[in-house]
Amino acid sequence: MVKHPVKFRMFLFAKLPAAFFSGVRIKEIDEGRSVVSVPYKWLTQNPFRSTYFASLAMAAEMSTGVLGMMHVYKRKPLVSMLITNMEASYFKKATGKTFFVCEDGKQIHDAIEESIATREPKSITVKSTGTNKNDEVIAAFLFTWSFKVKKI
Repeated sequence: MVKHPVKFRMFLFAKLPAAFFSGVRIKEIDEGRSVVSVPYKWLTQNPFRSTYFASLAMAAEMSTGVLGMMHVYKRKPLVSMLITNMEASYFKKATGKTFFVCEDGKQIHDAIEESIATREPKSITVKSTGTNKNDEVIAAFLFTWSFKVKKI
């Protein structure tokens, strides 16, 4: 579970206002896994009575990015992270709350450690799968993250 939900909401408000106002929320996070939700509502809808693809992508990206941020937080040396690619597949209309799960935290951690050890950029592709309340798959995303030790 999220230990400090108020802090996460304030972070979203300050750094990712589109996610905050859209209702994207971190539901669970630990070293290996995160769960992020996005509701179907006025701010996230498309004209076809489902959640807009970009709103789904925003939540999916956050489920992977929050794991990377957790593993680079207060690291010495400092490590930067950047998305270099994204692929998406959509399977079912998102007409309610969609939950995105990423279980690649260990692989993200290992990529960061390798980048630190070699002082070379390291890329990794991770998956986020979105499901509805009935556990039906709505969409699947692949994000390629690049981690690089910052030169000071």
